[in-house]
Amino acid sequence: MKKKKYQVVILIAVIFIGGFAAGIFYAKSNIQPHSIKLAKTAAQSAKSPVKKNAPELPDLPSKVLIGYVQDYRDPNDVDYSNLTHVIFSFAHPEKDGSLSFNGDTAMANLRQMVTNAHKHEIKAILAVGGWFHIHGGESYEYFKTAIANASSRNKLVNELAGVVQRENLDGIDIDFEHPRSEMDAKYLSAFIHDLSNVLQANEKELSVAVHAKIHSVTGTETGFVIYEPSMFKNVDYVNVMAYDGQWDGGYNASNLSPYSFAENIVNYWANLFDSHNISKDKLVLGVPLYAQPEDPAIKQVSYEAIINRNPENAGRDKISMNGTTYYYNGEATMKKKTNLALNNGFGGMMIWEVGLDAKGSYSLAGAMAGVLKNTEIDHIKYYSIKNSE
Repeated sequence: MKKKKYQVVILIAVIFIGGFAAGIFYAKSNIQPHSIKLAKTAAQSAKSPVKKNAPELPDLPSKVLIGYVQDYRDPNDVDYSNLTHVIFSFAHPEKDGSLSFNGDTAMANLRQMVTNAHKHEIKAILAVGGWFHIHGGESYEYFKTAIANASSRNKLVNELAGVVQRENLDGIDIDFEHPRSEMDAKYLSAFIHDLSNVLQANEKELSVAVHAKIHSVTGTETGFVIYEPSMFKNVDYVNVMAYDGQWDGGYNASNLSPYSFAENIVNYWANLFDSHNISKDKLVLGVPLYAQPEDPAIKQVSYEAIINRNPENAGRDKISMNGTTYYYNGEATMKKKTNLALNNGFGGMMIWEVGLDAKGSYSLAGAMAGVLKNTEIDHIKYYSIKNSE
């Protein structure tokens, strides 16, 4: 009986040990294949995909769309949405180097324009000069006298630096119309040099508006406007006034700003900058947003008035209205000019004057902005297979 008890105990122990061993074997048999599989997969390749830094491509300068706004215009009526810069026109230089504005309304408009521009995250610039002076006649004599003398030139530089700080401006645009001699060009260059040093020290921009320098009929260079090319190295943008060709060789409204005129202007300025090793992305091609009447006794009309008359006029460059023929740049021409500027390395486009533009989908600023935005390149992520060993 006692022997049988021992046999029973031994039998139970054997069963227990056998079951325990079987459990371990079973567990190993279910885990092992997975671990072997992973090891086998890893052994198939010593390389693994890793993220690679984007290639170091040269930074493309952002394209600008600069719009001038006249001092009498209500800043709240201006469409800022397509612009990168808005330029308030004008402050007027006096012969002693002081600065004048066209009354309290102009100052109030300037301040409101700055506020509106900054709300839209665009730069607000003050233009100095222009064709007419508020005291009457051309601005030329006032501007020329101010910059020809070292003392008055320095005073004007300080006046402009002061107004930039007081009015929270992003820079100054110089519109001296026009340097007519070698001495004029020399004085303008000295003035630009001094003003640039002051503005750049405060991280402000400086641009200069320039004559197209091309005869609208012959396409040859004019000799009655003179610049020192080295001056352009001291500015951020050169706004080329590629319009008003109707005055070249007598009044001819069809020469306002045709595409062929723009081609000659772009070629001239691109070659000039190349020959002096100046970056062409400083160049900005100007376009008019007004229509020139065939009869010089009749006033110009805005592009907005042309579209309000008939929206189909957006597809034209010439219309007959109220018995008069008007010449202008329609949407197709504006887009073509924008591509012309970009294809020649220009930094963008300039508009005279934003308040003349049509509203909404017929806006020429909007049409140009569409072309400029389509030139942007989206950066993509690059990956490569890197050896993990």
